[in-house]
Amino acid sequence: MRKQVETALAVCPVEVAVSVLGGAWKLTIIKNLLGGRRRFGELGRLVGPVNPRVLTRQLRELEADGLVNRTIYPEVPPRVEYSLTELGATLEPAVAWLGRWGATYAESVVADH
Repeated sequence: MRKQVETALAVCPVEVAVSVLGGAWKLTIIKNLLGGRRRFGELGRLVGPVNPRVLTRQLRELEADGLVNRTIYPEVPPRVEYSLTELGATLEPAVAWLGRWGATYAESVVADH
């Protein structure tokens, strides 16, 4: 378990969720993995303007936290695919709700300006 998550466990469940999901691009990564397995390059294109080092770091944290599987195929060149674990897939309703909330918020902000 990552130290950040371990510390959050002593505070409250909301802090645990923020510690696990609060990194740059993490929820967008999860949203794009809900559709199935993705290779690194494909995932990077789907996520958007993310630096490959940042994407790698976030994927490793999601893997360490038990939300993402990383499968390496012994081919030349090596093929690596990412997918959600069973636990990661349970985030689907939360990601859908956050997507709806974000769209509503964006519309509200545009209407106010």
